[in-house]
Amino acid sequence: MHQKQPVLFIELGFLSLLALLWGSSYLFAKVAVTEIPPLTLVAVRVSGAAIFLSLVLVVKKEKLPRDARSWGMLFVQSVLSSIAAWTILAWGQQYVDSALASVLNSTSPIFVFFITLFFTRHEKVTGLKLFGAILGLLGVIFIVGVDAFNGLGQEVLGQLCAVGGAFLYGCAAIYGKRFTHLSSPVIATGTMLWASFVLVPVSLMVDQPWTLTPSSEALGSLIILSIFCTGVALLIYFRLIKSLGSLGVASQAYLRAGVGVMLGVVFLGEEISVVVGIGILAAVVGVAAINMPTKSVEKKKVAEQKRTI
Repeated sequence: MHQKQPVLFIELGFLSLLALLWGSSYLFAKVAVTEIPPLTLVAVRVSGAAIFLSLVLVVKKEKLPRDARSWGMLFVQSVLSSIAAWTILAWGQQYVDSALASVLNSTSPIFVFFITLFFTRHEKVTGLKLFGAILGLLGVIFIVGVDAFNGLGQEVLGQLCAVGGAFLYGCAAIYGKRFTHLSSPVIATGTMLWASFVLVPVSLMVDQPWTLTPSSEALGSLIILSIFCTGVALLIYFRLIKSLGSLGVASQAYLRAGVGVMLGVVFLGEEISVVVGIGILAAVVGVAAINMPTKSVEKKKVAEQKRTI
Protein backbone atom coordinates (compact mmCIF):
# COMPACT_ATOMS: atom_id res chain seq x y z
CA MET A 1 0.00 0.00 0.00
CA HIS A 2 2.90 2.37 0.73
CA GLN A 3 4.17 2.00 -2.84
CA LYS A 4 0.97 3.24 -4.47
CA GLN A 5 0.97 6.83 -3.27
CA PRO A 6 4.42 7.74 -4.69
CA VAL A 7 3.46 6.23 -8.07
CA LEU A 8 0.18 8.16 -8.22
CA PHE A 9 1.99 11.31 -7.07
CA ILE A 10 4.57 10.94 -9.85
CA GLU A 11 1.93 10.36 -12.52
CA LEU A 12 -0.09 13.39 -11.38
CA GLY A 13 3.14 15.37 -11.51
CA PHE A 14 3.62 14.32 -15.13
CA LEU A 15 -0.03 15.24 -15.79
CA SER A 16 0.61 18.73 -14.42
CA LEU A 17 3.76 19.07 -16.52
CA LEU A 18 1.79 18.02 -19.61
CA ALA A 19 -0.85 20.66 -18.83
CA LEU A 20 1.94 23.25 -18.45
CA LEU A 21 3.52 22.34 -21.78
CA TRP A 22 0.26 22.22 -23.74
CA GLY A 23 -1.17 25.21 -21.88
CA SER A 24 1.85 27.33 -22.80
CA SER A 25 1.57 26.18 -26.42
CA TYR A 26 -1.28 28.66 -26.91
CA LEU A 27 1.03 31.51 -25.87
CA PHE A 28 3.88 30.49 -28.19
CA ALA A 29 1.49 29.72 -31.05
CA LYS A 30 -0.10 33.16 -30.62
CA VAL A 31 3.29 34.84 -30.99
CA ALA A 32 4.30 32.72 -33.99
CA VAL A 33 1.00 32.75 -35.91
CA THR A 34 1.08 36.53 -36.26
CA GLU A 35 3.89 36.07 -38.82
CA ILE A 36 3.60 32.42 -39.87
CA PRO A 37 0.45 30.98 -41.54
CA PRO A 38 -1.40 28.31 -39.46
CA LEU A 39 -0.73 25.43 -41.87
CA THR A 40 3.00 26.13 -42.02
CA LEU A 41 3.02 26.65 -38.27
CA VAL A 42 1.60 23.16 -37.67
CA ALA A 43 3.87 21.62 -40.32
CA VAL A 44 7.02 23.04 -38.72
CA ARG A 45 5.70 22.12 -35.29
CA VAL A 46 5.30 18.42 -36.15
CA SER A 47 8.45 18.12 -38.28
CA GLY A 48 10.62 19.68 -35.58
CA ALA A 49 9.07 17.35 -33.02
CA ALA A 50 9.69 14.39 -35.34
CA ILE A 51 13.40 15.22 -35.56
CA PHE A 52 13.66 15.67 -31.79
CA LEU A 53 11.82 12.43 -31.05
CA SER A 54 13.92 10.51 -33.58
CA LEU A 55 17.03 11.62 -31.69
CA VAL A 56 15.40 10.44 -28.46
CA LEU A 57 14.96 6.99 -30.03
CA VAL A 58 18.64 6.92 -31.05
CA VAL A 59 19.74 7.82 -27.52
CA LYS A 60 17.40 5.22 -25.99
CA LYS A 61 18.49 2.67 -28.65
CA GLU A 62 14.91 1.97 -29.61
CA LYS A 63 13.72 1.21 -33.14
CA LEU A 64 10.60 2.10 -35.07
CA PRO A 65 8.24 -0.77 -35.96
CA ARG A 66 8.67 -2.55 -39.28
CA ASP A 67 5.21 -4.09 -39.67
CA ALA A 68 2.45 -2.47 -41.71
CA ARG A 69 -0.15 -2.98 -38.95
CA SER A 70 1.74 -0.81 -36.47
CA TRP A 71 2.30 1.95 -39.02
CA GLY A 72 -1.38 1.86 -39.91
CA MET A 73 -2.29 2.31 -36.26
CA LEU A 74 0.22 5.14 -35.92
CA PHE A 75 -1.34 6.89 -38.92
CA VAL A 76 -4.81 6.75 -37.32
CA GLN A 77 -3.37 8.09 -34.06
CA SER A 78 -1.58 10.87 -35.93
CA VAL A 79 -4.77 11.94 -37.73
CA LEU A 80 -6.72 12.03 -34.47
CA SER A 81 -4.14 13.74 -32.28
CA SER A 82 -2.36 16.12 -34.65
CA ILE A 83 -3.01 16.14 -38.41
CA ALA A 84 -6.75 16.75 -38.20
CA ALA A 85 -7.10 18.06 -34.63
CA TRP A 86 -4.43 20.77 -34.81
CA THR A 87 -5.26 21.83 -38.36
CA ILE A 88 -9.00 22.33 -37.87
CA LEU A 89 -8.40 24.06 -34.53
CA ALA A 90 -5.93 26.48 -36.12
CA TRP A 91 -8.42 27.19 -38.92
CA GLY A 92 -11.33 27.63 -36.52
CA GLN A 93 -9.45 30.08 -34.33
CA GLN A 94 -9.41 32.54 -37.19
CA TYR A 95 -13.15 33.05 -36.65
CA VAL A 96 -13.63 32.37 -32.93
CA ASP A 97 -12.52 34.43 -29.94
CA SER A 98 -9.69 32.75 -28.07
CA ALA A 99 -11.71 32.59 -24.84
CA LEU A 100 -14.58 30.75 -26.48
CA ALA A 101 -12.19 28.48 -28.40
CA SER A 102 -10.45 27.58 -25.12
CA VAL A 103 -13.74 26.57 -23.51
CA LEU A 104 -14.92 24.54 -26.48
CA ASN A 105 -11.52 22.88 -26.98
CA SER A 106 -11.29 21.83 -23.31
CA THR A 107 -14.25 19.48 -23.48
CA SER A 108 -12.32 16.35 -24.54
CA PRO A 109 -12.76 14.60 -21.14
CA ILE A 110 -16.52 14.88 -21.59
CA PHE A 111 -16.25 13.16 -24.98
CA VAL A 112 -13.94 10.50 -23.52
CA PHE A 113 -16.38 9.85 -20.70
CA PHE A 114 -19.44 9.39 -22.90
CA ILE A 115 -17.61 7.46 -25.64
CA THR A 116 -16.40 5.13 -22.90
CA LEU A 117 -19.85 4.94 -21.32
CA PHE A 118 -21.85 4.21 -24.48
CA PHE A 119 -19.38 2.55 -26.87
CA THR A 120 -15.94 1.28 -25.90
CA ARG A 121 -16.39 0.48 -22.18
CA HIS A 122 -12.62 0.02 -22.02
CA GLU A 123 -12.41 1.64 -18.58
CA LYS A 124 -14.69 1.54 -15.57
CA VAL A 125 -17.02 4.55 -15.60
CA THR A 126 -18.24 5.73 -12.22
CA GLY A 127 -20.42 8.50 -10.88
CA LEU A 128 -17.31 10.07 -9.37
CA LYS A 129 -15.68 10.32 -12.78
CA LEU A 130 -18.85 11.89 -14.21
CA PHE A 131 -18.84 14.36 -11.34
CA GLY A 132 -15.18 15.16 -12.02
CA ALA A 133 -15.78 15.68 -15.74
CA ILE A 134 -18.70 18.06 -15.20
CA LEU A 135 -16.98 19.91 -12.35
CA GLY A 136 -13.87 20.35 -14.47
CA LEU A 137 -15.89 21.75 -17.34
CA LEU A 138 -17.63 24.18 -15.00
CA GLY A 139 -14.20 25.21 -13.74
CA VAL A 140 -13.06 26.01 -17.27
CA ILE A 141 -16.19 28.13 -17.80
CA PHE A 142 -15.42 30.09 -14.62
CA ILE A 143 -11.76 30.49 -15.64
CA VAL A 144 -12.44 31.84 -19.11
CA GLY A 145 -15.61 33.68 -18.12
CA VAL A 146 -19.27 33.17 -18.75
CA ASP A 147 -19.17 36.18 -21.09
CA ALA A 148 -17.23 34.04 -23.55
CA PHE A 149 -20.50 32.36 -24.49
CA ASN A 150 -22.13 35.60 -25.62
CA GLY A 151 -21.13 34.94 -29.21
CA LEU A 152 -22.04 31.28 -29.24
CA GLY A 153 -24.47 31.70 -32.09
CA GLN A 154 -21.95 33.44 -34.38
CA GLU A 155 -19.36 31.87 -36.67
CA VAL A 156 -20.80 28.42 -36.06
CA LEU A 157 -18.36 26.64 -38.33
CA GLY A 158 -15.34 27.97 -36.42
CA GLN A 159 -16.93 26.92 -33.15
CA LEU A 160 -17.62 23.45 -34.51
CA CYS A 161 -13.93 23.19 -35.47
CA ALA A 162 -12.91 23.94 -31.87
CA VAL A 163 -15.36 21.34 -30.55
CA GLY A 164 -14.28 18.92 -33.28
CA GLY A 165 -10.68 19.27 -32.15
CA ALA A 166 -11.72 18.36 -28.60
CA PHE A 167 -13.65 15.36 -29.91
CA LEU A 168 -10.60 14.18 -31.86
CA TYR A 169 -8.41 14.60 -28.75
CA GLY A 170 -10.85 12.36 -26.87
CA CYS A 171 -10.80 9.74 -29.62
CA ALA A 172 -6.99 9.89 -29.70
CA ALA A 173 -6.78 9.28 -25.94
CA ILE A 174 -9.00 6.21 -26.27
CA TYR A 175 -7.32 4.87 -29.42
CA GLY A 176 -3.90 5.34 -27.82
CA LYS A 177 -4.70 2.54 -25.35
CA ARG A 178 -4.19 0.06 -28.21
CA PHE A 179 -0.44 0.61 -28.37
CA THR A 180 0.48 -1.96 -25.75
CA HIS A 181 3.19 -3.39 -28.00
CA LEU A 182 5.03 -0.11 -28.55
CA SER A 183 6.88 2.17 -26.14
CA SER A 184 5.85 5.78 -25.56
CA PRO A 185 8.85 7.26 -27.46
CA VAL A 186 8.13 5.00 -30.45
CA ILE A 187 4.45 5.97 -30.54
CA ALA A 188 5.24 9.68 -30.24
CA THR A 189 7.89 9.52 -32.98
CA GLY A 190 5.70 7.49 -35.33
CA THR A 191 2.76 9.88 -35.04
CA MET A 192 4.94 12.94 -35.69
CA LEU A 193 6.62 11.28 -38.69
CA TRP A 194 3.20 10.63 -40.20
CA ALA A 195 2.08 14.20 -39.45
CA SER A 196 5.23 15.58 -41.10
CA PHE A 197 4.77 13.36 -44.14
CA VAL A 198 1.24 14.69 -44.65
CA LEU A 199 1.46 18.34 -43.57
CA VAL A 200 4.87 19.48 -44.86
CA PRO A 201 4.09 18.93 -48.57
CA VAL A 202 0.67 20.55 -48.16
CA SER A 203 2.15 23.63 -46.47
CA LEU A 204 4.78 23.93 -49.21
CA MET A 205 2.08 23.99 -51.88
CA VAL A 206 -0.38 26.24 -50.05
CA ASP A 207 1.74 28.74 -48.10
CA GLN A 208 5.06 28.76 -50.00
CA PRO A 209 6.92 29.27 -46.69
CA TRP A 210 10.20 30.17 -48.41
CA THR A 211 8.65 33.57 -49.12
CA LEU A 212 8.09 34.27 -45.40
CA THR A 213 10.42 36.46 -43.31
CA PRO A 214 9.42 35.80 -39.67
CA SER A 215 11.19 37.59 -36.83
CA SER A 216 13.52 35.89 -34.37
CA GLU A 217 10.77 36.13 -31.75
CA ALA A 218 8.34 34.22 -33.96
CA LEU A 219 10.97 31.61 -34.87
CA GLY A 220 12.00 31.18 -31.23
CA SER A 221 8.39 30.68 -30.21
CA LEU A 222 7.95 28.11 -32.97
CA ILE A 223 11.05 26.19 -31.88
CA ILE A 224 9.82 26.04 -28.26
CA LEU A 225 6.37 25.04 -29.49
CA SER A 226 7.84 22.25 -31.60
CA ILE A 227 10.43 20.76 -29.23
CA PHE A 228 8.96 21.25 -25.78
CA CYS A 229 5.23 21.79 -26.24
CA THR A 230 5.03 18.98 -28.81
CA GLY A 231 8.00 16.58 -28.66
CA VAL A 232 8.49 16.44 -24.89
CA ALA A 233 4.75 16.73 -24.28
CA LEU A 234 3.99 13.70 -26.49
CA LEU A 235 6.50 11.56 -24.60
CA ILE A 236 4.61 12.38 -21.40
CA TYR A 237 1.19 12.04 -23.07
CA PHE A 238 1.65 8.46 -24.25
CA ARG A 239 3.19 7.48 -20.92
CA LEU A 240 0.12 8.80 -19.10
CA ILE A 241 -2.32 7.01 -21.42
CA LYS A 242 -0.80 3.76 -20.20
CA SER A 243 -0.60 4.74 -16.52
CA LEU A 244 -3.67 6.94 -15.89
CA GLY A 245 -5.86 5.79 -18.78
CA SER A 246 -7.67 7.82 -21.42
CA LEU A 247 -10.04 9.49 -18.96
CA GLY A 248 -7.19 10.54 -16.72
CA VAL A 249 -4.92 11.90 -19.44
CA ALA A 250 -7.82 13.75 -21.12
CA SER A 251 -8.49 15.56 -17.85
CA GLN A 252 -5.35 17.68 -18.36
CA ALA A 253 -7.49 19.80 -20.70
CA TYR A 254 -8.98 21.42 -17.59
CA LEU A 255 -5.59 22.14 -16.04
CA ARG A 256 -4.44 23.52 -19.39
CA ALA A 257 -6.99 26.32 -19.11
CA GLY A 258 -5.64 27.20 -15.65
CA VAL A 259 -2.12 27.34 -17.09
CA GLY A 260 -3.33 29.77 -19.73
CA VAL A 261 -4.71 32.05 -17.01
CA MET A 262 -1.45 31.98 -15.03
CA LEU A 263 0.61 32.77 -18.14
CA GLY A 264 -1.69 35.70 -18.81
CA VAL A 265 -1.01 36.99 -15.30
CA VAL A 266 2.77 36.62 -15.62
CA PHE A 267 3.31 37.87 -19.17
CA LEU A 268 0.28 40.08 -19.87
CA GLY A 269 -0.31 41.59 -16.43
CA GLU A 270 -3.80 40.12 -16.07
CA GLU A 271 -5.36 39.69 -12.64
CA ILE A 272 -7.02 36.61 -11.14
CA SER A 273 -10.49 37.40 -9.86
CA VAL A 274 -12.30 35.47 -7.15
CA VAL A 275 -14.42 33.78 -9.81
CA VAL A 276 -11.33 32.67 -11.75
CA GLY A 277 -9.77 31.35 -8.53
CA ILE A 278 -12.89 29.29 -7.88
CA GLY A 279 -12.68 27.99 -11.44
CA ILE A 280 -9.06 26.87 -11.03
CA LEU A 281 -9.96 25.10 -7.78
CA ALA A 282 -12.92 23.38 -9.47
CA ALA A 283 -10.68 22.25 -12.34
CA VAL A 284 -8.11 20.75 -9.96
CA VAL A 285 -10.78 18.94 -7.94
CA GLY A 286 -12.36 17.68 -11.16
CA VAL A 287 -9.05 16.26 -12.35
CA ALA A 288 -8.54 14.54 -8.99
CA ALA A 289 -12.03 13.00 -9.16
CA ILE A 290 -11.49 11.69 -12.69
CA ASN A 291 -8.17 10.10 -11.68
CA MET A 292 -9.40 8.63 -8.39
CA PRO A 293 -8.89 4.85 -8.57
CA THR A 294 -12.00 2.75 -8.03
CA LYS A 295 -12.24 0.09 -5.33
CA SER A 296 -12.30 -2.70 -7.87
CA VAL A 297 -9.05 -1.45 -9.40
CA GLU A 298 -7.44 -1.21 -5.95
CA LYS A 299 -8.51 -4.78 -5.11
CA LYS A 300 -7.12 -6.03 -8.41
CA LYS A 301 -3.76 -4.37 -7.72
CA VAL A 302 -3.62 -5.83 -4.22
CA ALA A 303 -4.38 -9.30 -5.59
CA GLU A 304 -1.65 -8.98 -8.20
CA GLN A 305 0.85 -7.87 -5.56
CA LYS A 306 -0.01 -10.87 -3.37
CA ARG A 307 0.56 -13.25 -6.29
CA THR A 308 4.01 -11.77 -6.90
CA ILE A 309 5.08 -12.15 -3.25
